[in-house]
Amino acid sequence: MSRRVAMAIGAHPDDIEFMMSGTLLLLKQAGYEAHYLNLSTGSCGSQVYPPAKLRVVRKREAQAAARLLGATFHPSLVDDMEIYYDDRTLRRLVAVIREVGPTILLVPSPQDYMEDHINACRLAVSAAFVRGMNNYRPTPHRPPSPHDVTVYHAMPAGLRDPLRKRIIPGAFVNITPVFAEKTAALASHHSQQDWLAETQKMNQYLATMERYSREVGKLSRRFKHAEGWRRHLHWGYCAEEADPLRDALGKNCLINRRYEAALERGE
Repeated sequence: MSRRVAMAIGAHPDDIEFMMSGTLLLLKQAGYEAHYLNLSTGSCGSQVYPPAKLRVVRKREAQAAARLLGATFHPSLVDDMEIYYDDRTLRRLVAVIREVGPTILLVPSPQDYMEDHINACRLAVSAAFVRGMNNYRPTPHRPPSPHDVTVYHAMPAGLRDPLRKRIIPGAFVNITPVFAEKTAALASHHSQQDWLAETQKMNQYLATMERYSREVGKLSRRFKHAEGWRRHLHWGYCAEEADPLRDALGKNCLINRRYEAALERGE
């Protein structure tokens, strides 16, 4: 059997836990090797700690969360508000993608409320695209990895785009069986609870994540708690009909047929 690897890439420490970790847990249970990478150190996420201290604090929190998820932790590449779609960051991320060799890549939504999230999405998608290109040189050097990879986009924070339009998932993943583990992983990020309450009026950190999962579950009309996903176009990544997330999770992955039909109508 070929190697089965799932990798989640988020912008900041706790983004994976909010929108992706239930799916990563289920893939781990289904026999996938799990990997975890936040592009940013989280260096701006505090009104109390200076950046040097905060980088250490948030790395420890993210490492604790990755352990709870059963995932291999990968160090961050840049600081907050420095997730730019630039040559240096892309080459460093390509090196990680080639080394890990994910067959399922979980990435942020292409529409979200802040640029760090959007640029994290763009970088992850581009890094996957050039994984097998001989003439593209990552930093540090890693040989090309021409394996198939299927890319899935998570829901945006708030489940809406920056202009408040609701985003509808193309697939619903039933995270009800692993919701306690997802909650425990998010709770590892102790430093963020007061920070988000003060700066983004998120007064109930864990409850906000639960509200998102219940709302996506309600959209599915089947699951109590769910994470939503949209599958990226296959060109340059995998076979046209490849859907390893569906294949791996079986009854815990519900394809949104209305979404698929709307794609064909150009809606």
